[in-house]
Amino acid sequence: MTTDEAHDADLRTVDELAAAAGLSVRTTRYYASLGLLPPPARRGRMAWYDDTHLARLQMIRALQGHGFTLQAIEKYLGSLPDDAGLDELAVQRAMLTSWTAGELPTAISRRQLEQHVGRALSDDDLGLVEDLGLLQRTVDDQGRTRFTPAPGFDIALELIGLDIPVDGVRQAVDAITRHMDALAGELTVIFREQVLGPWRRDARLSRDDAEQFESTLSTLRRLTLEAIVRGFQRSANDLIARSLERR
Repeated sequence: MTTDEAHDADLRTVDELAAAAGLSVRTTRYYASLGLLPPPARRGRMAWYDDTHLARLQMIRALQGHGFTLQAIEKYLGSLPDDAGLDELAVQRAMLTSWTAGELPTAISRRQLEQHVGRALSDDDLGLVEDLGLLQRTVDDQGRTRFTPAPGFDIALELIGLDIPVDGVRQAVDAITRHMDALAGELTVIFREQVLGPWRRDARLSRDDAEQFESTLSTLRRLTLEAIVRGFQRSANDLIARSLERR
């Protein structure tokens, strides 16, 4: 296969590009109209998109997973070098990929929110979950109130449904948030200096290496989450054992 043939094999129509990115054609065209994608290659009346366009779309989805608006995404993509290769885009996307599995957060109406949880929600319920940082309330262009649940929203509602004081719920969430923020910060520094740094210093790495690195990061996320859960279980059991020994 010649170089030109290999390049042609990587080209996609807008329909194929949208399918590869897990988006609708309409959404893909909309992102392109906003300038979030570089112009496609033109051959006659046909527009062709390559792996760089796909990498950009995947990065857009990663940023949306963190709650970025399209305006903020445009600003972020504009900060990337024009000549950023697929390897660099792969690393950027891997760093941005949300640790939360599942669908991207979506703003919904109060009725849809109540349908999701299976019961009516009082203003106090909504206010408490908002205070805990697990629900965002916004107003759309038509003046309608919309709610965007954050990861942990369902857990917060279960806690509210328990027969325990609200102050206890707040204190528990505050403690978890405080320690998780510190842990996330420390682990991020370790990752940047001990994992990402050495990888970037190796100038011989290829595009396949970048894809392998992204796969490694996915596994690292899973193992880290499992280690945190098991570490807490171990610490809690040790605390119980020490308490029994003192008695």
